[in-house]
Amino acid sequence: MAVTLKDVAERAGVSRSAVSRTFTDGASVSDKMRRKVEKAARELGYSPNALASSLTTGRTKLIGLISNNFHNPIFLEVFDLFTRGLQNCGLRPLLVNLTDETDPANSVRMLRQYSVDGVVVASSTLPPGFAKAFRDAQMPVVHSFGRYSSAPQVHVVGIDNVECGRMAARELLRRGYDHVAFMGGPEAATSTQDRFKGFMSELEAYPSVHVTHSFAAAYSFDAGRIEMLRLLADGPAQAYFCGDDVLSIGALSAIEDSGYSCPEDIGIIGLNDMEMARWESINLTTIHQPIRQIVNSSIELTVAMLNDPDRYPEARIFPCSVVDRGTLRPVSN
Repeated sequence: MAVTLKDVAERAGVSRSAVSRTFTDGASVSDKMRRKVEKAARELGYSPNALASSLTTGRTKLIGLISNNFHNPIFLEVFDLFTRGLQNCGLRPLLVNLTDETDPANSVRMLRQYSVDGVVVASSTLPPGFAKAFRDAQMPVVHSFGRYSSAPQVHVVGIDNVECGRMAARELLRRGYDHVAFMGGPEAATSTQDRFKGFMSELEAYPSVHVTHSFAAAYSFDAGRIEMLRLLADGPAQAYFCGDDVLSIGALSAIEDSGYSCPEDIGIIGLNDMEMARWESINLTTIHQPIRQIVNSSIELTVAMLNDPDRYPEARIFPCSVVDRGTLRPVSN
């Protein structure tokens, strides 16, 4: 038989309400009473029922963790950091897959059914309207990896994707390439749009550099490979900013299978610096996105919003940096 609240009360010699208050966040209980109850609970192996506690407090401690690109290996790292970080704060992550979802209202209805206390939208490809829909439904929300704005409607934590596009362009110029290309992810994604904008704007000052662009169907290995095979059939550029590491790895596969070598024939620079990019067999030159800092900051904002739901929306943007490995030719002297 499971140990009950009544069993703990009898062992500690206190009332059931005293036991309940001991295990209810914010409830008033003396230190002496708390020690007696916790000692009895340990001896009996009692753990408070989280669902019963939520009925008492009106707080489930459930945080909806939403994403829509489960094919991208970078999100294994993202989900690992988020779930462990939320649990360490006494919160319970509820992972929600919104792949192919187009109506934010459906997502709002789903999370209302679970009575979540807050929402983290962990995606650079879901439209901003999803995060706004949760806000309009009076759900505390943070958009991690969302689009930067100087006047955000919801809390946004991420990077400046426009600047990342500029960084990639500057790196290709620094290596002496004069025929470069942008191979982005899905064209509708704000991250793709911003990286493309930064890349092209940086190169406007160099009319002698030939620039082309294209978009893959998704941020995935297969999409990157398919798009690069198409580009190679038409004659490749000297170097590509692929806009994402998993796209880059798909592109590298296509380059190798087509008889080209990297970086001797074609250069590649990605974005994210996910674990696979560091593998010796891949050795991808990329732009490092500080995933851990973004996740930790998102969790910090989530906890703060639970205590202050009316907290004014802010944008927290973290700097990125180029990680030089082996898929771009060396800088010319």
